[in-house]
Amino acid sequence: MAPPPPSSASVTQPVIDAAGSAPPDNQTQPLAVVPEKLPWRHTFISLKVPNFRIFAMGHFIAVIAIWMQRIAQDWLVLQLSGSVTAVGFTVALQFMPSLVLGPWGGMMADRFAKRKILILCQSVAAILAAVLAVLALTGVIMVWHVYVIAFVLGLVTVLDQPARQVFVNELVGPKYLRNAISVNSTTFQLGGLIGPAIAGLLLTAVGAGWAFAANALACCSTVTMLLLLRKDQLFVSAPTPKSKGMLREGLRYALSKPTIYWPWLMAGFIAVFAMSLPVLLAAFADHVYQVGAGGYGLLNALVALGALSGAVASTRRRQLRLRSVVFCAGMYGLMLCLAALAPSMVSFGAVMVLSGFWCLMFLTGSNQLVQVSSNMAIRGRVMSLYIMVLIGGQALGGPMLGWIAEHLNPHAALLVSGGVPALAALSVGAVLARKGGLQLRMDLKGRRPLRIVSRHAGA
Repeated sequence: MAPPPPSSASVTQPVIDAAGSAPPDNQTQPLAVVPEKLPWRHTFISLKVPNFRIFAMGHFIAVIAIWMQRIAQDWLVLQLSGSVTAVGFTVALQFMPSLVLGPWGGMMADRFAKRKILILCQSVAAILAAVLAVLALTGVIMVWHVYVIAFVLGLVTVLDQPARQVFVNELVGPKYLRNAISVNSTTFQLGGLIGPAIAGLLLTAVGAGWAFAANALACCSTVTMLLLLRKDQLFVSAPTPKSKGMLREGLRYALSKPTIYWPWLMAGFIAVFAMSLPVLLAAFADHVYQVGAGGYGLLNALVALGALSGAVASTRRRQLRLRSVVFCAGMYGLMLCLAALAPSMVSFGAVMVLSGFWCLMFLTGSNQLVQVSSNMAIRGRVMSLYIMVLIGGQALGGPMLGWIAEHLNPHAALLVSGGVPALAALSVGAVLARKGGLQLRMDLKGRRPLRIVSRHAGA
């Protein structure tokens, strides 16, 4: 069920077995994340790198503000329009550029300095947030204003996200890359825990405008942090010269590696059906539990609490297998299905915590697997394809789930949101198991009652 053994020229770290030989083509061998059990004091070891520490600090502030703006934006559209479908349409406008232009953004990340791209993108994002804040605080804001700014911000994201993903390697180098990815996820989810809570308070007390203003200031702080980085300590890779067929080359490369295209496929199902969760939480907060803006912020914070736990757990992961990534995606879908059947808001919130945990375990695992399977010279384009699916899929899923929630009911929408990824994970898992000759074996006398074993290589 695994990828063919990659050559050392084509990946950051080739996957080999304990004996030092490459695995057979039909097996998925574990990818070593750390060579030995990681001490707790090294859980965030990548932060020992000064440049990454500065970047993480600015990123943390920015993420809190980004979540504040996301929650405020969705709630503002819901209040102005009274339509959950309109909230989904806002999500579509913000993520549609990544679906259409994502590979182009990856090509730019390969060709130009990532740090300069990020400075430009964050400066434009600050201006957009400031415009949104002025419109909201002066009371003249209309739904179409939010639509336009969301679309332009989506164009910024096309350049920002691939450059941000690859820039992590320039900050820490290959030694701490996987840990840095998990630390970034932890930072994002900690910000996702704090941001929605603050946004809920601001929406209740003073309105959405101040949340937008906070994001404008946070984008400025990110630019400042990027300017403070020591350029002589960056692991800068040589820009890839422009050539004909660069995008096709990236696509062929991604499709040639199972450790890239299987996570890519699962990311597609998750993105379309399960990543527009804030849209559905707005419907549950407003139409099911009637808890208002504060309750909406609380539900998003509960998801982020579980995601934070998942992000921390991912830093402790010693091995990364393709099948474990698929398993985490299936568990996330299953949790959403359970939430759709929850009888009360208390049980709904509890399952949301578990949903956040499994979502982050999937996202960090798939991100790590895709990055370490990619050559640095082509990684920007490979990551842009991954981001195109992960972010662009939400452009399709947001309106669809919003329509289902509005015209059927939120419970049905959440059941679809979780059920399709769960079935997809089950199908992909069956395909991988068949290719790898894997079997589920029961041993009631052993320490592990259930084990996955290979007919080709034993346990």
